[in-house]
Amino acid sequence: MAEDRSTRGELGAFLKARRAELTPAAVGLADDGTLRRVPGLRREEVARLASISVDYYSRIEQGRLQVSATVLGALARALRLDAGQQAYLYELAGKPIARRIRRGPQRVRPSIHRLLDQLDRSPAMVLGRYNDILAWNAAATALYLDFAQLSLQERNYTRLLFLDPGIRNLHVEWEAAARLSAATLRLETAGNPDDARLTALVGELSVRSPEFRQWWGGRVVSSASHGTKHFRHPLAGPLTLECDTWTSPDDPDKRLVVLTAEPGSPSDEALRILTSWSAEDTSTESTQ
Repeated sequence: MAEDRSTRGELGAFLKARRAELTPAAVGLADDGTLRRVPGLRREEVARLASISVDYYSRIEQGRLQVSATVLGALARALRLDAGQQAYLYELAGKPIARRIRRGPQRVRPSIHRLLDQLDRSPAMVLGRYNDILAWNAAATALYLDFAQLSLQERNYTRLLFLDPGIRNLHVEWEAAARLSAATLRLETAGNPDDARLTALVGELSVRSPEFRQWWGGRVVSSASHGTKHFRHPLAGPLTLECDTWTSPDDPDKRLVVLTAEPGSPSDEALRILTSWSAEDTSTESTQ
């Protein structure tokens, strides 16, 4: 019972955070001109958009009742939630999206390791639960750092973004990358609120990073699968790379992330030089 109340409280906090981001104009409502004590939509405006009573919506935000799938759908539409946010909302409510069972340490098949190695010009890695880095290729090492030198606890993409100065400086648009990584991590908490590994990671980041602590409190979630990343590499210089992510069909907790450059572009040439340097270093080490 206590867990149900805790989850309902998180659902209410998530709804409150989302309505704070919206304006009446953004959802097609006329601004009545009165002074708003807090930013965003009022509870009565959300209730009107979702066709439910203000009292009913207030009790949802206060965590005082369970919510039906029908009402969840109405709230998702009213608050303009994207696919990732809707998934998170339904997870919190314990509705259609089933909670996944954790089955111990994740493994990467040998065939996936071979695939990574064959992507010799494209930095690529496999991310698992909590954005842990499970596998990577030489190009990813050349771009980021040597993940093999890190402990298992340190080998986490979100942790590196927030706590490693080198990785932070590598990203030209660090704030956007860090916010997105925190938002994908937030998705994990809906189905696994009491997971010890996740709790420890969030706790460490909240203590050591004021930015993470602030953004985590905003309860933003995301399941973005593609985008453009801009890097400033200390050896290769500026790089503009397209990032694409594929979720494993047999394990939704694993994602393949691949970075590519436009053929013939300055970034493509810089990436070619960077990966060739990395290959030469590896060859030199192997002969010593």
